[in-house]
Amino acid sequence: MACQTQAQTQDYWNKYFKDRDLQQINFDEIDLSLPMPEEEPFRQYYSIAKARHYLRRMESAVGRKLTFCVQTFGCQMNARDSEKLCGILRAVGYEEQETEEGADFVIYNTCTVRENANNKVYGRLGYLHGFKKKNPHMIIALCGCMMQEEKVVEKIRQSYRFVDLVFGTHNIFKFAELLVQTYEQSGMVVDIWEDTNEIVEQLPNERKYSFKSGVNIMFGCNNFCSYCIVPYVRGRERSRKPEEIISEIRRFVADGVIEVMLLGQNVNSYGKNLEEPVTFAQLLSEIDQIEGLERIRFMTSHPKDLSDELIEVMAKSKKICRHLHLPLQSGSSRLLKIMNRRYTKEHYLELVDKIRAAMPDIAITTDIIVGFPGETEEDFEETMDVVRKVRYDSAFTFIYSKRTGTPAASMEDQVPPDVVKKRFDRLLKEVQTIAAEKAEQLTGQTMEVLVESVNRQDPGLVTGRLSNNSVVHLPGDESLIGKIMNVKLEECRGFYYYGKLVV
Repeated sequence: MACQTQAQTQDYWNKYFKDRDLQQINFDEIDLSLPMPEEEPFRQYYSIAKARHYLRRMESAVGRKLTFCVQTFGCQMNARDSEKLCGILRAVGYEEQETEEGADFVIYNTCTVRENANNKVYGRLGYLHGFKKKNPHMIIALCGCMMQEEKVVEKIRQSYRFVDLVFGTHNIFKFAELLVQTYEQSGMVVDIWEDTNEIVEQLPNERKYSFKSGVNIMFGCNNFCSYCIVPYVRGRERSRKPEEIISEIRRFVADGVIEVMLLGQNVNSYGKNLEEPVTFAQLLSEIDQIEGLERIRFMTSHPKDLSDELIEVMAKSKKICRHLHLPLQSGSSRLLKIMNRRYTKEHYLELVDKIRAAMPDIAITTDIIVGFPGETEEDFEETMDVVRKVRYDSAFTFIYSKRTGTPAASMEDQVPPDVVKKRFDRLLKEVQTIAAEKAEQLTGQTMEVLVESVNRQDPGLVTGRLSNNSVVHLPGDESLIGKIMNVKLEECRGFYYYGKLVV
């Protein structure tokens, strides 16, 4: 076998993995004397097998099982990526622990939306250095959006030389292969891609919840909002094939999943780059037909791409949750143009009217930036006007902060911090008042709650979510977790409810 050509070897791997589900692969059976496969994900399966071999040698040397800890910063797409990192590390043979202290492998999956997120990672690295000095077997890895910035990687090389592995967002699927490289060579392994068209799923993943899961439907962003770094670190939009998404969800449902969250930087533009274009609404319609799946969520929606077709599909579905996150950012059409959002205040309000007309019970949430460069009092009042007209169920409100590498960072007329703070406080008060009023309207109603966990503060309670994403606490135990229950909402506490089971 050792004299085979690469083509013959690849043919062997194709036959070896043919018709095998990932769960059926025995990594200890993989023949490591053969050359590594070229095709993905077979190449990563081979790498997992090789990493298992190295890990066993290390465990034999130290006389115990080695542990890992994955820390996630940022968005739900990062959280989904971290589930894959955990799955691969478990497949290799590591045992998971919750904290970095004492772990033999620590990986930070980083976010770079705001520069203070970068500073937090640097601080944590300094903290880890002390542990690594005491544990010669410890490996420290960094991945995610922050690592796509050239200046960050250079700083890691110069000031944090004890880091073992650095990779970015585009090649996270290569984690097992990069892990093998880290075992085999001394010094820091750095593998950063500027962009990619490659999408590799079908890798081990360790879901946080057995009954719900995120599902990546697309990657990257083409919008280039003037304040946002995401298109520069996540790359251009690329969509997964619908049949791959459907197949993954079917596997999840067979494994006990009843709720999925479809993930993408802008799910409304899904499918535009496929050879045979498919709209997001069409994809949702297909997913809606999967038997056993009970709830469908998605984020994030860009207002410029939200179609009448999508509204119609949502309105007809009994599975798509009555919650839509629709970022506003600003109510000023003048600022929206500078932000490169490509919609106006008027278009946004018309869109909300359409959504509410089709689904009167829908909860609408949003993102709002206060203090964008050049924001006047009149601009801010336009934002307040939208808040009062839409009456959001909740809103994530942010004070604008410069993000190096974005057009907005070099704009003149930055708003004084004291002015921004006063505006932010006014906005937050308005948002919270409206949200509390809207939440109170559901008090006394009986609604379906997906129970997610035992309450952290009171073990006699469990916590779950309504279709509109509101949190509900109710008496119960872990036997209810993963079940959708009828619950009477007896008391509203502003942003969450206390309820009781209706038998």
